[in-house]
Amino acid sequence: MMKLLFKTRIIFSTWIFAFIFLQCHVKGSLFDFVTCGSVLKLQNLAHNVRLHSHEVRYGSGSGQQSVTGVEATEDANSYWRVRDATSGTGCRRGDPVRCGDTLRLTHLATGKNLHSHLYSSPITQEQEVSAYGDAKGEGDRGDDWTVVCDTSGGGGGGLWLRSQRVRLRHSVTERYLHVAGARFGRPIAGQAEVSAVASGGGRGSYWLAAEGVFVKPNEASESPGMGRAPSVERPAFVVSGDGADGGGLHDSGEL
Repeated sequence: MMKLLFKTRIIFSTWIFAFIFLQCHVKGSLFDFVTCGSVLKLQNLAHNVRLHSHEVRYGSGSGQQSVTGVEATEDANSYWRVRDATSGTGCRRGDPVRCGDTLRLTHLATGKNLHSHLYSSPITQEQEVSAYGDAKGEGDRGDDWTVVCDTSGGGGGGLWLRSQRVRLRHSVTERYLHVAGARFGRPIAGQAEVSAVASGGGRGSYWLAAEGVFVKPNEASESPGMGRAPSVERPAFVVSGDGADGGGLHDSGEL
């Protein structure tokens, strides 16, 4: 009887340990995904620049607020907030972003959305990428981008993993956010042109979630198979990379 009780306790203890280990592993891994409401920097893998904007307008094309790439990792003008698409597809705060989801990226400093349209970019004459929207961050369908995950490395379970390279496909024109390597002169000397190109654009169209403040997934949204359930607790945050940038000064002028 004592032997049976001892074996039962060992089995029960082993099961509890395994359960706790798996729970910790799953919860920890979920914090590695990009979530709605997070504020992040996007790093272009071909040219090692961060997606950037500022109060500098294009001197040609649309004349809208310009979007560029900068090498500095600490620049506060490179933060973008992950938001629901203009169609309102249900990207609630703390929800993991799925591969294939359509979303908006809103520039934190100026409140304008990453945007594209049928204007030519100033240097390469590809499709122009700008920052667009009113004072409340509302623009139009040209602000919508679809997350295309690179699944060649495996993992992710259909969610946008922070360590996974992705492409952003413009929902209206189906062109990809891209950096070719061309650089501007004054007043933003050395910054890279960002455009949208067809056919994937090679390595210049791949981006990685770099520094940022990431909203932890909601308990009700943790399982990829559970769908977008309502939040059951207030999301917490994970700070990645430089965390707190100084400055925050805006450029001014026109290209």
